[in-house]
Amino acid sequence: MSSELIVIITGILAASSCALIGSFLVLRQNAMLGDAISHAVLPGLVIAFLITASRNVLPMLIGAAAMGVFTAFLTETLNRTKRLYSDASLGVVFTTLFSIGVILVAVFADAVDLDQDCVLYGEIAYTPWNTLVIGGMDLGPRPLWILGTVLLADLAFVILFYRQLVICSFDPQMAKAVGINERLWHYLLMTMVSLTIVAAFESVGAILVVAMLIVPGATAYLLTSNLRLLLVLAIAAGIVSAVGGYYAAASIDASIAGAMSVVAGLVFGAAVLYKVISRRSAQAASLAQANRTAAAD
Repeated sequence: MSSELIVIITGILAASSCALIGSFLVLRQNAMLGDAISHAVLPGLVIAFLITASRNVLPMLIGAAAMGVFTAFLTETLNRTKRLYSDASLGVVFTTLFSIGVILVAVFADAVDLDQDCVLYGEIAYTPWNTLVIGGMDLGPRPLWILGTVLLADLAFVILFYRQLVICSFDPQMAKAVGINERLWHYLLMTMVSLTIVAAFESVGAILVVAMLIVPGATAYLLTSNLRLLLVLAIAAGIVSAVGGYYAAASIDASIAGAMSVVAGLVFGAAVLYKVISRRSAQAASLAQANRTAAAD
């Protein structure tokens, strides 16, 4: 498999997993919680490394998931005080936790094999050389295995618990009425968001992962009100962003992850333009019909 194809597949897996799970953040009007978690998981990664002295996938994912759920818990706790709006709660929690992570990296710089630039921006171009070796056997690029596994986990989570996710996303009061623990499903969703974010770290980094987590879902939300179709369109928008971003970056010699995010923004812009044109066309057709009706009378 060529290096170019490996990078493209990595981008597709990262974009697809982020778009799928991020669509529920958009539906729940918690889009910026994904941004908060993407920054706040940094101390979880550092602490997991300090405890295990390794960058093995499992402890990293556990540390990140725990910190992601902790972020959601702190934010919700502050919201319940009724003294802070949700955006203020998010700002306080994620900046504090992210700063703690940056300090931990700086203090334990000699012991922590985590680079700030890599965590923030990622470098998907290095994917072909970041291989997974088990028992002396080279199994190929590690990000492909990690992202592929997390994408399958996200798909299984959405398919198996689709009913609970839909009800909790659209009508929390109904969820309580039918015996669904809305808070439990909120934290389970935040756990999956955290795992997805960490899986994408090596390819798009903590900052740029937010684009793939939110923009494809927001794009699909503009185009349809059918949830199943929305999820499909979100994944499609993510794939287009990943592939288009790779070739855009190659043509101008720019950051691949950054180009993917820019293309995601352009796809969103195209969806907005389509929505505006469609609305105006519908209004024009309605006005023409009204005029014809008036003329007939």
